[in-house]
Amino acid sequence: MRLHRFFVGTELELKHDFWLHDQRIVYQWRKVLRYQAGQQVVMFDGVTHDRLYRIEELKDNEAHLVHVTDMSRNVPKKNVYLLWSMLKKDKNDWVLQKCTELGVSHFVPLLAERSEKTGFDVERAQKIVIEASEQCGRSDIPNVREPLFVETALNELSNKMQLFICEQGSETPDRVELDELGVLIGPEGGWSDKEMALFKEKDLLHIPLGDFTLRAETAAVTAAHKLLDS
Repeated sequence: MRLHRFFVGTELELKHDFWLHDQRIVYQWRKVLRYQAGQQVVMFDGVTHDRLYRIEELKDNEAHLVHVTDMSRNVPKKNVYLLWSMLKKDKNDWVLQKCTELGVSHFVPLLAERSEKTGFDVERAQKIVIEASEQCGRSDIPNVREPLFVETALNELSNKMQLFICEQGSETPDRVELDELGVLIGPEGGWSDKEMALFKEKDLLHIPLGDFTLRAETAAVTAAHKLLDS
């Protein structure tokens, strides 16, 4: 049987023997997964521990857990920032979920001049990346920022790491050996002339995404994979 994983954060100490009172998790065990005493689960804090526990007792509002063994932690090998112009409807959710599965460590929503959307629910986004990390086997939780204007993001990050923008038909740069990288994904309407001038001023490199024009959400996933796999 597949072992399900649950993120508890650092406020809860993953001791050898303890009672869990997290209502979200206990409800899921009882009502969704229909767990019984004796079944095993993986609990992780996102920073130090992934631990296998056995459920000794499962009550309406709490569960008694006993430590079985420690698990190997699985974290991305690179620290990749995804800076993307916010999208309409549920496309942002899809970007957050899939890029968490790929290994993106930092999500920075951008307010570009041609952005389709300006509102962003950080709390909802954090729930999405937590659930994606639980399901895909990641031992850490990506960071999600409040939206930034493009120029603000460049001023903050361009001196700290190599940043890239995506261009159809551009040449592939040499193999990227850096462990901290970022990629900017533009809106469906493309970057403005002012933003392109900023990219040139900050010496951003270009990475190709193939011969065809991609939707912004597809470009985000493709670009993230290129940097993580380079």
